[in-house]
Amino acid sequence: MDAVWVTYPTTAMSDEYQESMPDRVRRVGLDIEEIERYYRVSVSPQRHQRLRQFLSNELDSLFGLDFHQLSKQDQVDFLQLRNYLQRTTQQLQAERELNSQIEHIFPFSDIIVELSQAREAVKPLESSYLADQVNAVTKLAERAREDVIAGKIKSTKTGAFKASKVIAELRSHLEELKHFYSSYDPSFDWWVATPLKQAVNALQDHKAAVERHLVGIGPDGQDEIIGQPIGREALLVELEAEMIAYSPEELLDLAHDIFQWCEVQMKKASNELGFGDNWKRALDYVKTQFVPPGEQPAFAKSLALEGAAFVKKHDLVTVPRIADETYRANMMSAEMQKVAPFFLGGSGILIAYPLAGMEHDLKKMVLRGNNRHFSRATVFHELVPGHRLQHYYTARYNSHRNLFSTPFWMEGWALYWEMLLWNRGDFFVAPEDRVGTMFWRMHRCARIIFSLKFHLGAWTPRQCVDLLVDGVGHERSTAEGEVRRSFAGDYPPLYQAGYLLGALQFDRLRDEVLREKRFSEKQFHDSIMRGGIMTVEMIRAVFLGLPLSPDYKPQWRFYKKQA
Repeated sequence: MDAVWVTYPTTAMSDEYQESMPDRVRRVGLDIEEIERYYRVSVSPQRHQRLRQFLSNELDSLFGLDFHQLSKQDQVDFLQLRNYLQRTTQQLQAERELNSQIEHIFPFSDIIVELSQAREAVKPLESSYLADQVNAVTKLAERAREDVIAGKIKSTKTGAFKASKVIAELRSHLEELKHFYSSYDPSFDWWVATPLKQAVNALQDHKAAVERHLVGIGPDGQDEIIGQPIGREALLVELEAEMIAYSPEELLDLAHDIFQWCEVQMKKASNELGFGDNWKRALDYVKTQFVPPGEQPAFAKSLALEGAAFVKKHDLVTVPRIADETYRANMMSAEMQKVAPFFLGGSGILIAYPLAGMEHDLKKMVLRGNNRHFSRATVFHELVPGHRLQHYYTARYNSHRNLFSTPFWMEGWALYWEMLLWNRGDFFVAPEDRVGTMFWRMHRCARIIFSLKFHLGAWTPRQCVDLLVDGVGHERSTAEGEVRRSFAGDYPPLYQAGYLLGALQFDRLRDEVLREKRFSEKQFHDSIMRGGIMTVEMIRAVFLGLPLSPDYKPQWRFYKKQA
């Protein structure tokens, strides 16, 4: 069925225009960007109200469409946009509630919001008034800092950590005043320059006090792993938005089941290496197989070429020449390796390896965590046929669906290839390589366990680190990096669970589609890439022609217990 074109009035003159579903998705994404760019201060009540209004209006408009007259592809976009708008509304409300719990830590926010919004609106303000307001910020920040040190201001660690980020953001908005007015308005320099400098310094000192006394970061700058559990109800909202028809508890059982299967595979490889069933001894041995300093970039390149050549040789997926030719490699900084202790990929690849300035023990741990056999199972994950191939296709095909970015598609696809190559039996042949790839499979099981346990409020970050070290065999430095990355606030709560769950979905869907012989394996993979970002249950609905409805809920039970 052809795409249905929708008309609705856009102005008071009732001018009409036609909007396809892809255009609607693009417009919604761009409009939200515009609103967030203009209402810049994250704790601004006006920002919250404007976004809530926009999301509500868009949901009403979406449900005004005749769903059953839409094509299958447009129905998928309808449901994904519905989920996006509903989840964003829920997240916005949760953020507002959290801010209300910690706003006593930054009592100067209303002043900065007012000044920032006046600047955005180019609203004339007397410089003497600006100076008074900025001076008031200084006094409030100094008083709040004293109360923090004296123990008069209370907060959870997670709340205080969020507050420290808000304080840093508010400081940056104050500094924008200087960049906007200074030198252009002589009265600003005369009135405001000195009070503004004092306010910026007071906010920096207050932020440091919050981190030291409320968060628990030591005076030596020692890193603390902090995160904000979202709770079971919010997890259920996230799972429904991602079209996952399982409860958190069912997913924990799933992860434990696969973990046990991985242990069996580990023991098989361990026996071949002469370590009997003691697979952790085999893992320790594999960790000693790293390349000498200076050789990791060339080694990563050789693995990238091997992975791409393998999928092309066996005609598994179309690899456009540009996708395979133009990516670049860079080395990670020591700071980045605190949150990304292995490879990262997308448009190119970032390579982790010890830096000369690292302490000796840390350097050895990073070496062990980036050994040859761990690397062989991850470089193609980051490049071809993994993230690099995704990056190429999503920029060129159904790019409007980039708004629906989900780890179940992004990370699930890349891990799916690790599973597919394992199942073939002709890629991970050597026992060392099988130990390496099973380490990663166990790691992805552990990600489900520790991320869900944390967000259910059952585990602390330290318990999450211990699972990776004691259960999977991580080096402690890489385990801390993984947990810090998971909970620092840059990734959604289901991100870590999305790797294995998405891969299981793709693997099950592959079996269903190839069993019906509707597509060749290559056609199956190419269709996924050209379809753009979708929850895997929606990809299944397209492949199998399953019926959809405007109130569709996830229902696919994709997991079969390991034999």
